[in-house]
Amino acid sequence: MQYIVYLFPVLVIAALLYCFLWFWQASRRAAPGRPAGAGFPKRFSFAGKRYPMQRKDAAPLLAITAVYALTAFANLGSMQAPQSAWNFGDGESRTITLEEPVLLSKLWYFPNLGTGSYRVEISSDGERWLSLWTREENGGTVYYWADGAGYAPGYAMSQSYNELFKWLEVALENPQYARQVRITGRADRNLLELAELVLFDGDGGRIVPAAADGAVEALFDEQETVPEQFSWTNSAYFDEIYHPRTALEHIEGVPPYEISHPPLGKLILGLGVRLFGMTPFGWRFMGTLFGVLMLPALYVFLKNLFGRSVVAACGTALLAADFMHLTQTRLATIDTYGVFFILLMYLFLYRYLTLPAGTPFARCAPPLFLSGLCWGLGAASKWTVIYGCVGLAALYFAGLYQKLQDWPAGEDALLERRRWCLKVLAFSVLCFAVIPAVIYFLSYYPYAQARGDTSLGAWWKVLWENQKYMFTYHNGVTDSHPYSSRWYQWLVDARPILYYLDSPAPGYTIRFAAFVNPVVCWGGLLAVLTLAARVFTRRCGSALFLLVGYLSQLLPWLLIGRITFAYHYFPSVIFLVLALGYVFSEMIDSLPPRAWKSVVYGITGAAVALYAMFYPVLVGIQVPTWYTAYFLRWFPSWPL
Repeated sequence: MQYIVYLFPVLVIAALLYCFLWFWQASRRAAPGRPAGAGFPKRFSFAGKRYPMQRKDAAPLLAITAVYALTAFANLGSMQAPQSAWNFGDGESRTITLEEPVLLSKLWYFPNLGTGSYRVEISSDGERWLSLWTREENGGTVYYWADGAGYAPGYAMSQSYNELFKWLEVALENPQYARQVRITGRADRNLLELAELVLFDGDGGRIVPAAADGAVEALFDEQETVPEQFSWTNSAYFDEIYHPRTALEHIEGVPPYEISHPPLGKLILGLGVRLFGMTPFGWRFMGTLFGVLMLPALYVFLKNLFGRSVVAACGTALLAADFMHLTQTRLATIDTYGVFFILLMYLFLYRYLTLPAGTPFARCAPPLFLSGLCWGLGAASKWTVIYGCVGLAALYFAGLYQKLQDWPAGEDALLERRRWCLKVLAFSVLCFAVIPAVIYFLSYYPYAQARGDTSLGAWWKVLWENQKYMFTYHNGVTDSHPYSSRWYQWLVDARPILYYLDSPAPGYTIRFAAFVNPVVCWGGLLAVLTLAARVFTRRCGSALFLLVGYLSQLLPWLLIGRITFAYHYFPSVIFLVLALGYVFSEMIDSLPPRAWKSVVYGITGAAVALYAMFYPVLVGIQVPTWYTAYFLRWFPSWPL
């Protein structure tokens, strides 16, 4: 019975192959827009192929975006979390006095900024103190009270870099009666903030302090934020231990911990924190919003490329139904912002490339400026945007050469062409070099501010130091990881990355992973092969544009030796969807209406159906384990 799950990938692959073989065979008989046997252009051309948006596009664009937004923002995370904190960073000690001696059975705590540990002691009479100690037993940590006489004080309650902004528990092996609880901090770097503390008696009830000074009050002032149980909805998970923390450090002027990526992504992420507080919803809000905004941007791109509302709508639905797009944008990391700006910089570059030769400079300037601006914003968010600069430059210069070659003849054509070329080249240096450099430089202001010196010299020094650190860091990330994968595995969805796993009750599981919707992944790969064929057999400029975009995001990873994961394929997913849009457009040209509708709507509908089917393991909804075992784990390598 368990092996029935393997029928799903077989059926999906078979259906996709059948559809594409049918399409390839039909397109060989008659090229799009040409009778059978007609010739093809002798050289590539981008010009004159941009189609405008129309009123009829508003309805599908808004409908798809709204439905996706509902599924993306649903159950995004708690809007409550402790906001105030007390700094134990200078070895500060505070004593919590209870109304009467109570059997202390466990502690919950919510760390804020800073790393280190706490010494926790209890006393029932104010004279004899027991310290909290730990020992390793059966692969886990056991907490117990013991007399620390003759030993160094035990700093048993930890606050390490991967334990920030999440609820943690200290369950005691031997509960003891306590009238007073004393906490002493030991910070790694003079900062050790504890946001909230919860004490439980022997019956699991919460213990309220009898009296509180400012420090103690800060530890018990937000008890309404304490959850019933710990989960991803009320705590940080995966790389959220890095980026939201750094966003808050930028807001508070603290030297940032995570400096392995440029700052802008964390600054954008911090806007959600400013709006909704340092809560799971707050630190995930901006990424999810940018994921929603990708949809109208993609719709416009598809409509500009192919001029068909049905292609734009189906292509946008494919991105809305993609698993990685959903999971990755709901996670508070910076990848979303890089992908968003990659999409926009290619969109505006295409709008420039399609302007016919002889177009006045004034009309060429806006799309060039916007493409360069997005390139700069993306590069200041994550280096993956920079990886694609070769493809971006190749397309730019190919378009420039083409416009110069096709310049309309006239009396002053040569002079006009030279003037236009000089203006465009000078403006392009401004847009693609100067402005991005300024954006990149400005994004490092929080680093200089945290050091207390915002002079240009100090500002430049901290920027340069960080570039060297980032290069060294990424070059040295070679440790093994159970969910790492290589580029060739991304092409076929071979190894998703598991972000979260929990078993709240016997027979039930909560988990989610990042991987591509199989229809988008496998169908998109077949569509990319179609692009390659059209480049070589038909000299199609649109196919070349999309193929270069896809390869410019994928090929750099062939040369990178660091450990990699499935989410590094995220920028390429945009081009998988665009490639499928290209195929959909050709299907409309080469297949009868009834045939292309069945294929185009069928592929789109299958992607949406899989989105609904896999939705629980994309957003962390509790499901029976039999559901994941018999319906979702299509391959043994899938951690579902």
